[in-house]
Amino acid sequence: MHLQIVMLILRHPNFKLSNSLKYLLVVLVVTIALIVFSCEIPEGNTKTQAVKKDTLLYLNHSDSAKYVGINTCKLCHQDIYNTFIKTGMGKSFDVATKTKSSGDYHNSIIHDKIGNFYYKAFWLNDSLQFLEYRLKGKDTIYKRQETVDFIVGSGQHTNSHIQSVNGYLNQMPMTFYTQKQKWDLPPGFEDGRNTRFMRKIGLECMSCHNNYPEFVIGSENKFTAVPEGINCERCHGPGSIHVAQRQNGSRIDTSKYIDYSIVNPAKLSIDAQFDICQRCHLQGNTVLKEGKSFYDFKPGMKLSDYMTVFLPKYKNADDEFIMASHADRLKQSQCFIKSMEKAASPAFQAPPSKGESQKLKPYKDAMTCVTCHNPHVSVRETNPNVFNDACNSCHTTNGKSKLNCSKKGITNTSNCVSCHMPKSGSIDIPHVTVHDHYIRKPMTKKDKDGIKEFIGLYAINEKKPSAYTKAKAYINQYEKFEGKLYCLDSAAFYLKDKTDDDLKNNIDLLIQLYFNKNDFDKIARYTDKLTDVFLIQTKLIKKSYSNDDAWTCYRIGEAFSNLGEISRAINYYRQAVNIAPYVLDFKNKYGAALASNNLLPNAEKEFSEILKENPKHVSALTNLGFVKLRQGNVKEAELLYFKALALDPDYESLLLNIAGLYAYKKDFKQAETYLNRILKQHPNNTQAKQALQQIKQYIH
Repeated sequence: MHLQIVMLILRHPNFKLSNSLKYLLVVLVVTIALIVFSCEIPEGNTKTQAVKKDTLLYLNHSDSAKYVGINTCKLCHQDIYNTFIKTGMGKSFDVATKTKSSGDYHNSIIHDKIGNFYYKAFWLNDSLQFLEYRLKGKDTIYKRQETVDFIVGSGQHTNSHIQSVNGYLNQMPMTFYTQKQKWDLPPGFEDGRNTRFMRKIGLECMSCHNNYPEFVIGSENKFTAVPEGINCERCHGPGSIHVAQRQNGSRIDTSKYIDYSIVNPAKLSIDAQFDICQRCHLQGNTVLKEGKSFYDFKPGMKLSDYMTVFLPKYKNADDEFIMASHADRLKQSQCFIKSMEKAASPAFQAPPSKGESQKLKPYKDAMTCVTCHNPHVSVRETNPNVFNDACNSCHTTNGKSKLNCSKKGITNTSNCVSCHMPKSGSIDIPHVTVHDHYIRKPMTKKDKDGIKEFIGLYAINEKKPSAYTKAKAYINQYEKFEGKLYCLDSAAFYLKDKTDDDLKNNIDLLIQLYFNKNDFDKIARYTDKLTDVFLIQTKLIKKSYSNDDAWTCYRIGEAFSNLGEISRAINYYRQAVNIAPYVLDFKNKYGAALASNNLLPNAEKEFSEILKENPKHVSALTNLGFVKLRQGNVKEAELLYFKALALDPDYESLLLNIAGLYAYKKDFKQAETYLNRILKQHPNNTQAKQALQQIKQYIH
């Protein structure tokens, strides 16, 4: 009880202490905990046990608990470490080395036919290089070479690649698909969507594929430190308090009692244990709760307090799934459903029988992820009998196995998984097959017939999400997955805008909704009603991991820019930059608006600051070149333009600006060449068409 009181005091928002005093208080808490936990608990004292199982008591949920890293954990847990580093989690992320890479470099050339780019992967000493180039006949007319900094993926399915430019992480345009032993464009880069070296790797991606990298608030993809893979603390929580206890010589008999200095998932409730796995193995359309980030959830906490995960439901698409949806697929299985019914039965919930200490493994009579998977051991090194034994634990009659299926060719030695969890290709990652975790009888062709029809989104880990959460999910579905207007219509259904309070509460989503509909007049009306002063000085002011307020300011700025109200646009762009100074695209738009308003020195300052952060920002190079040309500095403008061209030979604005540069120099033939180059790739570019007509007058 004393422990509960102290922990509540620590968490109270009005309770303020220096970090050193907080640390001393935590040490005091730990000491009290040790006294409590070292005492013998009489068998059958279920009241005491119920208190001790309260996850609020985990000391490493405190903000004062720090992450110590896997090398600290292995000092005491060497055997577990030796097997864990071979798992998919242990090998999930690392610097680009020959040891980490699974790639075959003897045949590493791929061709993006739509963008007409070739790519080649090769090693230059110990540095992994990607070469992007373009051919005209047998001649190389363009090339760009970049260094790979990190490799993502264990190599069981894929290796994808990341570049770091001053801490800004971007995915690179080559992935090695291990199962097919082939190189190809990464998932999402296909069908004309090749973003080359510019796909931002943000916090949501990194928070699952990595441990807890140090993220720069006010950015989208900037990190100051990146750990090498997923480590022990992703499932056990921060280890500083646990380590301090052990260094002080404190010990707890974990066969009888729960050690509350560290989370042991095996001793959590079924739901809490599932939430640890679901944090990353339940991917889809994720909506964070107000004020929460992807860093806030810790093992032992309730996932739905931090985020709600949605997936689309389709008619006639039961066989479709995305790669990281294992938890959702498992929960659709009758095996799981029946198991949960059993777990909810009075017999399961009964107190321990005489002679039994504590039910320290609450999942033992229910089906969870660890029924089949040992998180400390690689699937590759797990004997297939382990999975058959898991099936056999339930599928028995009079003590005899049901594994002798009537189907021809099936024997006791056969793998149940091959039929009941068949391998299939996920809909989001090419060249990869993975076991569908929806356990069921094999589907027939008849089961798969029918037209796929979108029904709606459903929340996987929360029963009754709020209307606001649902609206945000449908907007996310439109922006990231579907691109269908019915998603926006569904979002509008959940959003109220009738009263001032409605507007104040929902303004961020309302702006996002009508920005996607290109209804800039609607955005202007909302803004006028709430006033610029209220929005900029009172409402849209919060810095956060998600940059929600900054995005709202940016979208309002874009609306006013499209409506020709440049001065008001500048005010909102400026506020977006104030809130999120490391989202370089915000800063770039702010600078462009300043330049269009003839505030050239101010614009130059913004573009120069962008290039200090990221010298490879093509748009900022282009815009700074434009400013230099406006200032009469032709030589500097030319250098900036061609530096940008070496990074992106197809950037429309850049090619237009180069054409303008040559027209300024009265080299109309060269201007014509660049305008034709634009129209070859973008035949509907109105500016290029008009400029070409004017240029031809001078030529002829």
